[in-house]
Amino acid sequence: MAWYLLMTVLSVVVLFPVWMTLVRAVSLPIPYLQEGLPPYPVDIQWGAFGEAWSEGSLGRAFALSLMVTLVITVAELFTSVLAAYSFAFLRYPAKSVLFALTVATLLLPIEVTLVVNARTIRSWGWLNSIQGLTAPFLATAFGIFLLRQAFLGLPKDLRDAAELDGYSHWRFMWRVAVPVNRPAVASFALVSLLSAWGQYTWPRLAVTETDWEPLQIRLASLAVQNIDRSHIGFAGHSSPRCQYSCCC
Repeated sequence: MAWYLLMTVLSVVVLFPVWMTLVRAVSLPIPYLQEGLPPYPVDIQWGAFGEAWSEGSLGRAFALSLMVTLVITVAELFTSVLAAYSFAFLRYPAKSVLFALTVATLLLPIEVTLVVNARTIRSWGWLNSIQGLTAPFLATAFGIFLLRQAFLGLPKDLRDAAELDGYSHWRFMWRVAVPVNRPAVASFALVSLLSAWGQYTWPRLAVTETDWEPLQIRLASLAVQNIDRSHIGFAGHSSPRCQYSCCC
C-alpha cells in the first residue's frame, strides 16, 4: 500500500507541470492573472491550440525536426557501429591512440566547436539546409565508446567460430555482433534520438530563414512573439503534436 501511495505522489509531482501548461494554454492571460494563477482553467479558450499550430507554422517545423532527427540517429548508429567494431576487433597501428583521442573529444563541450563548425557550414553554402543541420552530428564519440565496450563483451570463441564458418568481419558484425548487443544498440539509438530532437543551440547558427527553423526554435519564437497572448505560447508547447518536444 505504501508503495502505491508513493508512486501516486511521484506521478502527481511529475505530471503537475504538464497540467499547469495545459491550464495556461486554455486560459486567457489577464483573467488568469487576476485570479492569482490558480491550478485550474479560467475563461477557457480552446481555439488557442489551432492558433498556435497555424501562427507558428508548427507543421513544417515538426516535419523538419523529424527528418533531421532521423538522419542524425541513423548516421550516428551506422558510424558508431563501424568505428566501435574496428576498435574492438580489428588490429592496426596506433589503434589505442586513436581510440584515446576519440574518447577525449567527450571532454570538449559543444561551445568549443560551435564557431568553427558554423564558419565551415557558411563557407560550404550549407546554411538553411538539411546537411547544415545534421553534418556536425553524423558521428559521436559517446556511441563509439558505448558500443565498443559492448562488443568487447562478446566471447572470443564466438569470433573464432565465425571465422571457421567463413564469416568476414562485415558479415560477423551485422549477423552476430550487432544482434547479440541489441540492448546496447537500442539504448544508444534512444539517446541519439532524444539528443537530436532536442537540439536548439546549433540550429540557431545554421539557420537564418524562418522556413528552416526546427520545432524547438519555432516554439520559442512563438512564445516570444505572443507575449501579450501567453496562452498561445503555452498552447504550442502543450499541443499533442509537440508534447514530445516538451519532454526533451
